[in-house]
Amino acid sequence: MPQLNKLRTTLPGEFGGDIAVPSSARLRTALTVFFALDGFVFAGWVVRIPAVKHQTGASASTLGLALLGVSAGAVITMMLTGRLCRRFGGHAVTVVCAVLLSLSICLPAQTRSVLALGLVLLLFGAAYGGMNVAMNSVAVDLVAALRRPVMPSFHAAFSFGGMAGAGLGGLVAGSLSPAAHLFGLAGTGLLVTACAGPVLLRNRRASEPPATLTGPGTEPGAAVGPGAASGPESAPESGPPSGPAHRMSGATRRIVILFGVIALCTAYGEGALAEWGALHLAEDLHAGAGPAAAGYSLFALTMAIGRLGGTALLERHGQTRTLVAGGATAAVGMLFGALAPTVWLALSGFALAGLGLANVFPVAVGRAGALAGPSGVAAASTLGYGGMLVGPPVIGFLADRLSLPMALTTVTLLASIAAVLGYAARGTTRAPAVE
Repeated sequence: MPQLNKLRTTLPGEFGGDIAVPSSARLRTALTVFFALDGFVFAGWVVRIPAVKHQTGASASTLGLALLGVSAGAVITMMLTGRLCRRFGGHAVTVVCAVLLSLSICLPAQTRSVLALGLVLLLFGAAYGGMNVAMNSVAVDLVAALRRPVMPSFHAAFSFGGMAGAGLGGLVAGSLSPAAHLFGLAGTGLLVTACAGPVLLRNRRASEPPATLTGPGTEPGAAVGPGAASGPESAPESGPPSGPAHRMSGATRRIVILFGVIALCTAYGEGALAEWGALHLAEDLHAGAGPAAAGYSLFALTMAIGRLGGTALLERHGQTRTLVAGGATAAVGMLFGALAPTVWLALSGFALAGLGLANVFPVAVGRAGALAGPSGVAAASTLGYGGMLVGPPVIGFLADRLSLPMALTTVTLLASIAAVLGYAARGTTRAPAVE
């Protein structure tokens, strides 16, 4: 039978041989390291916030205003980074942003006023937001080249990096000053970037989308070759458009916004649990300091574990079922977490919510990038980050007027919305990406 839909590859080492597999493996490893570094550095900063607050003499309200610098810097930079990725490539932008992130992490510990802290956090947030968009843009291209939905594995690395950064920060907080700790984080970041950056820059071709052929049994533009998936459910990721001339069409822009709203619903829950989960356990359920602190840690752990299994989940069940099941699971889990009468039931609910939300954000950002390239990643990431920014103050506002448990049920509401929107997005796999 003629092999009309197969691409011929020679043995590795032959002239013209296929080097995509080893170079893709190296690129995937390097990119995973950058995701882990991003989480590690950010979590290391978070655990030193109380010490920096004391150092600057900030009140709770003025510290909140200073911390908005991180969010503002990230949101402003995210859309700009999409353009930079199209012009210079996501690989180069990732490396540059990693250097800036590593250097800027030193600065908060050098400030002595709230104004200075807010300004340096603006720079830190800009580097953090730019790195997130650039990394995810590279990951989207690599997913298309590998023809496997491996996006959740990168976000799992971010989660585990964050857990390691928070754990290490907690261990050294009593013995190291904030300046020494953050300086150590900067040195670690620069060293990791020096080791993994050249791998990322040398293997740009490994993340190019697969070749396409047209022939009997193939759709125009469909990926071909061994391992190519068929159908929208078994091929949840497709190659993004490339080149600076591409612009999103109106239809694609609407679909990207849809996935961005799904990401927002997920990030809203993560931000709400990070800021209010421990307080709910301590004040509403009278948990001790240990169980109260364990609430978010358990949520983060189950989210990381869920992301480790995300690739297998997507390959087996596809994008739509993963989004719908994830949103529904998170909704049920958070309902228990918010309204359960005992600490252990609430902790179980937090854990279930982490499993449910684990793969919703990676899938949403991955699909937005597959449809519209770096611009899609930037748009979805900005909306998602907005959810994490909006969640905590909304929860606080509602808690003052209702109660904290009732306010936390809004996480259930938004997770349910994410499930509904995930089902509504079931026909968007091959949407037109450019005009």
